[in-house]
Order: sequence, then structure tokens, then C-alpha cells
Amino acid sequence: MIPPDLPAALRVALEQKAQGLSRNDAAVRATAISQTYRGGGDSGTIRNEADALAYALARMPATYAAVIACLNALHEVRPEFAPRSLLDIGAGPGTATWAAAQVFEALHDFSAIDANPALRTLALDLVRDDARLSTLRYVQSEASTGLRDVAGEDLVIASYVIGELAKDRQAALADRLWAAARDTLLVVEPGTPAGYQRILDLRRQLIAQGAHVIAPCPHDDTCPLTAFSSEVESASPEEKQKAAPDWCHFVQRLPRLRAHKHLKGAELPFEDEKFSYVAVSRTPVRRHPARVLAQPLIAKVAVSAKLCTPQGLSLATIPRRNKPAYARYRKFDWGDAIFDSEDPRVE
Repeated sequence: MIPPDLPAALRVALEQKAQGLSRNDAAVRATAISQTYRGGGDSGTIRNEADALAYALARMPATYAAVIACLNALHEVRPEFAPRSLLDIGAGPGTATWAAAQVFEALHDFSAIDANPALRTLALDLVRDDARLSTLRYVQSEASTGLRDVAGEDLVIASYVIGELAKDRQAALADRLWAAARDTLLVVEPGTPAGYQRILDLRRQLIAQGAHVIAPCPHDDTCPLTAFSSEVESASPEEKQKAAPDWCHFVQRLPRLRAHKHLKGAELPFEDEKFSYVAVSRTPVRRHPARVLAQPLIAKVAVSAKLCTPQGLSLATIPRRNKPAYARYRKFDWGDAIFDSEDPRVE
């Protein structure tokens, strides 16, 4: 598994760009940009090099960590997948490009599309001294327009971009993303109910076109969580706790460096990035693991875990007297895959 920390080469490149930067000014810029994003805005708020660098210093670590978590999950389920070409849509400062390069050693052909000129300039500056990524082809274009000229790449990643579009344009972009993916498409969105709904809509749309889900879902069926969430209103407090969260999202913890803490106005040495995602392929997955949908509850008498399995949603309780299974489930975290050999109850 690739760790969630920014790779050393990227950290060095960012530090070099940040030399002489006023951290107070960058913090003000980063806060303004974040507020715009939370309000449903887009990267048009980033107008110059200082804005782009402030954004990258504040957001790149968390975005990178989320994409790495998704790619790790993809690779775990489908370890034979070795893409040679990548297309990073809504690439910003190239975060997903850096992440994919760490996970897939076979990648050698890198392309990116984003409409923001300041982010494009920064992305190309950051990869300039990297042996593999210095060949990055970065087209300045709105995502849907830029995708018209794409012949097809082995891996296409769209991270935190669909939510920037009006709802009536999201389905069209999903179609173009899928058309551009010769093999596999990964879409990542914020881990909010709205972000999850966008993932759910795209998932449904692409399955209807023949896509096969790799992760996080252990099946291509309708998401069972949406049906189950309406059934827990009358459940006991314990059952409600086991059922939470009521939308499919995951959390990746990442360390905060000093500059990152300053820009965020934060004191904690870590940050938890919440995200929702789906990875789909043109090739069916031979074995689907179950997925842990919330942090398991560990008690002296049992471990309780909320699982999405090939058969649907399961609220599993593993008693302490079943020592081998109890020991295994104590080690599972939110988002982990559970393969057949780890749990004989999961088919």
C-alpha cells in the first residue's frame, strides 16, 4: 500500500515554489478559495500564481491522500492492472497524476486537462524535475470540451471535478469520461451526502452502459445502503450506531506539515479527509471482497462491523469466543476490503 503522505519529490518542489511566500497572505487566499469551493464554486477563484500555490499548499495533501486511498483499493482488488497511460481530468495542480505515478510503476504516458491557466502553470512547474512526470501533456480546456479530442487512455481519473458542474451537465461529463477510459475510470468526490449522490448517479449510469465496479462496491447491483438507511429510523441506538454513516464514504488520515497547519489555522498534527468514490472497468472483476463501511465497534464480548458484501449489506457481530475471527475483525478499519480467506462467511 502506498502511504498517504505527499511523495518526497513533490514536497521538495512545493517547498521550492513557496520560498519567500508570505504564509499569512497564502492563508488568507487559501481560506477564500476554500469558502468558494464549499459554496459550490469552481477553480475560477484561482486567478494567479499566488492563488494557485496557496490552493496547492492547503488542499493538495488531502486530495492526494484521498486519491491514493482509492487507487490502493483499486490495486488491492485488481493487482494485475498495470496501466501505461493516464488521463487526469480537472487536474488542478496535478495531484491525481502524482498519486497514480506512485501506485502504478508501468505508467509512462501522462496527460491532464483543466481550464485554469494558473493551476496548469503550477502543475507543469512541479513536475519539471521529475524523470517520469516531466513529459506530462497538460491541455488547458474545460473538461467536457477537452475530452472530445481524447482517443482513449488506460486509466482516467476525475477527482473533485464533477461537483463543479451544474447538475444538468454532470451526466454528459460522465459519458465522456467513460468514453475516454480504454480500461478503467476512477471518480472521486467529497465524502458528503451530495458527493455520494453524484457518485451514485454516475455509478448507475455507467453500469447501464456495461461498466463493472472494481471498488469500493463488491457488486454491480443497486447500492443497498440507500435502501437500508430508511429502515434504521426505528432501530435501537446500538443498531443505529452500527448502521452509521448512512451514506457511503470513507476517511483517510494524513499528517500535517508545519506550513499546512499554518495555512489551515489548525493545531492538530493530522487531518481526516472524507471522500466518496467509484472505480469501474470494462473488464469484470474475478473476485469481489466485502468492504467495511464504518469503523468497527470493538467491545470485550464482540466486534460489530457494517459490511457491504456481494450479497448486500450485512451488520456482522463476531463474538469473542470465535477467537480467530474476533482477532481478524479487531484489525479491520473503515474502508478495508475483506477477502474470502479472511472471513469464510463472505462468499
